[in-house]
Amino acid sequence: MKPAILKKLDKDFKLNRRKFRNFITRQEQKLTNKDLNMVEEAERQAWKKVDCLSCANCCKTMSPTYNREDIKRIAAHLNMTTAEFKKKWLYYDKKEKDWMNVSQPCQFLDLKTNKCNIYEVRPADCAGFPHLMKRPFRDYFYIHKQNIEYCPATYAMIEKLQSLMKKEG
Repeated sequence: MKPAILKKLDKDFKLNRRKFRNFITRQEQKLTNKDLNMVEEAERQAWKKVDCLSCANCCKTMSPTYNREDIKRIAAHLNMTTAEFKKKWLYYDKKEKDWMNVSQPCQFLDLKTNKCNIYEVRPADCAGFPHLMKRPFRDYFYIHKQNIEYCPATYAMIEKLQSLMKKEG
C-alpha cells in the first residue's frame, strides 16, 4: 500500500506535470547567482514538509549509480570482494556506462522501516539524493525535472521556488 505522501505526490504531479517541467526548462536558462537565495529558501521549506523515512520512494523505484569507490567500500563492509559484490547485487548498464542495482526496490532497503541497511557506506549517489543543492545549481537543474515525479522533496522545492519567483517577478 502506498504511503499518503506518495499518493499526494502522484495526484499533484499528474495535475502539474507540464507546468512544473516547463518551469524547470525555462529556469535552466535564466537562473543566476542572485536567484540562489530563493533556491536555498525553497529547499529549506521543502525539507520542513518531507521526511524521507515516510517515503523512501527513491529506493523503491530508482537505482543509484555505483562508482568504483562505492563498490569497494560497500563490498568491504559486506565482507565481499568487489567481483562478488558486483555479481550478486549489480549489473553494468552499457548504454549509460554505470553500475546499477539488479533489483527494485533496492536490495539494501528495509521495507518495514524505510531505512537503508548500508546507510553508513551507501553509494555517493544515494547520499546526495535528491541533489537539491548541487553546485553550480543551474547545471544540475535538469535533474529535478527527472526526480520531481518520484521525490516529494523535489516536488515541494520546485513548487516553493515557483511561488517565490512569482512573488519576485
